[in-house]
Amino acid sequence: MEAVPNPALVALDETVSRSVRLSRADIADFARLSGDANPLHSDTAMASRARFGEIIASGQHSSALLMGLLATHFSRSDDGLRREMLCLNVNFAFKHPVFADQDITLRWRVSGLEWKDKLGGFVVQLDGTAGVARTQPALVARGTILVKESVDVKVPGRGPLEPACTGP
Repeated sequence: MEAVPNPALVALDETVSRSVRLSRADIADFARLSGDANPLHSDTAMASRARFGEIIASGQHSSALLMGLLATHFSRSDDGLRREMLCLNVNFAFKHPVFADQDITLRWRVSGLEWKDKLGGFVVQLDGTAGVARTQPALVARGTILVKESVDVKVPGRGPLEPACTGP
């Protein structure tokens, strides 16, 4: 059975945004957990002597927050419609530093979409930004995702909470 486009899944010019505030501890913790030993993310003395003069978030930190917003929004079911989202491609350009204790706005906008019968969903192009309000973005992003309606897959003879396979 072929999937039928559901225009409620995603819309052209649809936007999603949220604000975050990163403390110096948040920045240092993320850098440590992600294996980024660059002292610009954790060493106040070193960072004060460097180009930006203070602790900055790593590029992967701000891009991870933007990716989290993307995944959460396009796999949501809060409107009664269950979605699946698969990230196909995202490119980031780092334009300005992200400093601690600033309100950072994360934002995605659907800039294009096309139904693909073969994939059973919409291939969606997005433009994203992360930055401080009323300034140029610290991060710009372009992405392509697949959004489709989630369907329950029923395995004959198995209850909904039983695992699909069992180990040894």
